[in-house]
Parts: sequence; C-alpha cells; structure tokens
Amino acid sequence: MTSPQGPTITLKVEGMTCGHCVKAVTAAIQAKDPEAKVLVDLADGTVKTETVLPRHVVSMAVEEEGYAVKA
Repeated sequence: MTSPQGPTITLKVEGMTCGHCVKAVTAAIQAKDPEAKVLVDLADGTVKTETVLPRHVVSMAVEEEGYAVKA
C-alpha cells in the first residue's frame, strides 16, 4: 500500500508495554518525518507507519528509543 506519506512499513518490536512507549516510538519516527502516520499496537508488538523514510531509518529511530526491532 502506498499513500501520499509513502508506503506502509510494519515492524515487530519488543519491549513496548505502555502509553509512554507508544508516545516515545511515535515521537521518534515523527522527529525524522513529521508527516508520518504511526500506529503502535502494544498487544501485537507492532508499529505500522506510513512514511517516506526507508525501513532501516524507521528501525533505527525505534531502536534509538531502546526497543528491539525483530527482523
């Protein structure tokens, strides 16, 4: 799927447990792409984002917040 923001990237992320985690991950991605749409699902441990950023940049932003991105 491609949107005006870019393709949808889905990451499997470990360590997200609360609302603070949602805010931290969302802010980290939007700091690199303010137009990115971010949906964090704590129950599934996933982050879905529509962004112009490459997948590896999104992964690095999440990892810089202290979360582990699974391959």
